[in-house]
Amino acid sequence: MSETPALSLENITLSLQGNAGIVDILHDITLDVARGETLGLVGPSGSGKSSLLMVMGGLETVSSGRITALGQDLTTQNEDTLAGFRRTNMGVVFQSFHLIPTMTALENVATPLELAGVNDAFARAQEALDAVGLGHRAAHYPSQMSGGEQQRTALARACAPRPRILLADEPTGNLDETTGNAIIDLLFTLRDQYEATLIMVTHSHTLAQRCDRIVRLRDGRIETAQGDAA
Repeated sequence: MSETPALSLENITLSLQGNAGIVDILHDITLDVARGETLGLVGPSGSGKSSLLMVMGGLETVSSGRITALGQDLTTQNEDTLAGFRRTNMGVVFQSFHLIPTMTALENVATPLELAGVNDAFARAQEALDAVGLGHRAAHYPSQMSGGEQQRTALARACAPRPRILLADEPTGNLDETTGNAIIDLLFTLRDQYEATLIMVTHSHTLAQRCDRIVRLRDGRIETAQGDAA
């Protein structure tokens, strides 16, 4: 692995305005994630796992501290620059699939490629759907697909740009156990295929144990970090 981390967080804090005033979400988080590493973020509900994943992807603006991704300081970039960086370098998979209901599977996967200026966007999208076993469903809309198929489409969309960093927020949370296990196997296969760094929020102890390292959060702080968990 390279000595330069895929992601580096230095003294990150996050506070958001709530109905009752300012709410402190993350407290002084310092963490390096090596290139090619698979990191599991675990902890009780409300511990800050998903918020931490969002700031890693530049999807949430930190209150203080510094985040460096692939050598780029995300905390100094504006929204347009961040969006461009994500399109090129990051794939994000959410618990809720976030597919566009009026677009086919192929169009859903091709859209971020088109936004990134990829010339063969639809060919790449078809290749990504083939990789997740959904090439035959390319013309179907999300409402015509099962939950597992929708999540596989979301995985294809995240991986079609061949990202160097994959972020996954409870990717099996809305799926039954059998389908969820198949999705996780696929996620790890795609990680290997693209030699990506994978950071995953999960409540599953079994899934966390497949990761190279586990970071446990509690009350917005890193409680423990366990290496060589796989």
